[in-house]
Amino acid sequence: MRQPGRHFVQIPGPTNVPDAVLRATARPTMDHRSAEFGEFGKKILERIKTVFKCAGPVFIYPASGTGAWQAAMVNTLSPGDKVLMYETGQFSNLWKAMADSIGVVPELITGDWRTGVDLKVMEERLAKDKGHEIKAVCIVHNETATGCRSSVPGMRKVLDGLKHPALLMVDAVSALGSMDYRHDEWGVDVGVSGSQKGMMLPPGLSFTAVSAKALEAAKTAKLGKGFWSWDDQIPLNAQGFFPYTPAVNLLYGLDVALDLLDAEGLDNVFARHERHAEATRRAVRAWGLEIQCRKEEDYSSSVTTVRMPEGHSGDAFRRVVAEKFNMSLGSGLAQLADKVFRIGHIGDLNDLMLAGALSGVEMGLTVGGVPHKEGGVQAALDYLKVQNN
Repeated sequence: MRQPGRHFVQIPGPTNVPDAVLRATARPTMDHRSAEFGEFGKKILERIKTVFKCAGPVFIYPASGTGAWQAAMVNTLSPGDKVLMYETGQFSNLWKAMADSIGVVPELITGDWRTGVDLKVMEERLAKDKGHEIKAVCIVHNETATGCRSSVPGMRKVLDGLKHPALLMVDAVSALGSMDYRHDEWGVDVGVSGSQKGMMLPPGLSFTAVSAKALEAAKTAKLGKGFWSWDDQIPLNAQGFFPYTPAVNLLYGLDVALDLLDAEGLDNVFARHERHAEATRRAVRAWGLEIQCRKEEDYSSSVTTVRMPEGHSGDAFRRVVAEKFNMSLGSGLAQLADKVFRIGHIGDLNDLMLAGALSGVEMGLTVGGVPHKEGGVQAALDYLKVQNN
């Protein structure tokens, strides 16, 4: 049965795509080897640096964030190299699985999926690595499965304090364009992200921002690079071209998305995301439900993961919300399957859209028979009214 009105996409990615971006992607595709495209490509490759806040190159691939993960590792590491990771949720675990599959040796420090990276534990492990066998430290800035963020500058401080030469690799997939990220200032060597979250685009582009140290490591890395080779990218990127057929229409959309981020101002974008995150958390607390992320300092600005009351199904609740109120909420992943639901508050979102989304959750809790208190939406509105006063 048709559901009137616009579908609410409140998952933490893919996110709502602004109409202006959608219109841009519908333009006729230009010749990706033309002089016109070369000028356009140079402009895009320079502009994307402003979001990463980096001076070095950002390589763009027609792929999801998973492709950017692989590009990060195969360009900088050799078979048998050790990498250190911390388990913050499903995406840290998937990055480990990729490391296993390409021939490096990951060590994953176990976490409880309710906090960000434990810097003290990482420091203790790295301090034992006297021979510097660990070649890279890989962390997820914002764990999309759990709604927990990790301190990237804190991780850099640990490495610098120990004078450990490991590369710092950061998954910023659900952070870029929605949460403060400072590639150069924080000393990140490889930062990876994708188009479908804070960048307000459809899925299909991945980004890899690279430091001078990472480029130097690439000179001696011996993993097979294939499609992901930076060496193939660098000379062509300098002319605005790519060593493959680029996703031309998504690049049109990226150009417009960057215009929108520039027009709002990145600091304002980050403040808006944090405002929506806090409003959401206030609603969850007022409902009497539990936030998956335990520590306030680890709260995500992009997504809030909500634990279901004992004996109640997160998937069944999400079905009620989808069928009755035409809204998609994020599912629980892996060990959180059916135990949580996720409210995405990321991308092209304003206060009224958030209020509508939270209303859908509150109505869904009632219709779905999930034990809760009334007043979550009102708690969020009270907060938003003060913030806008």
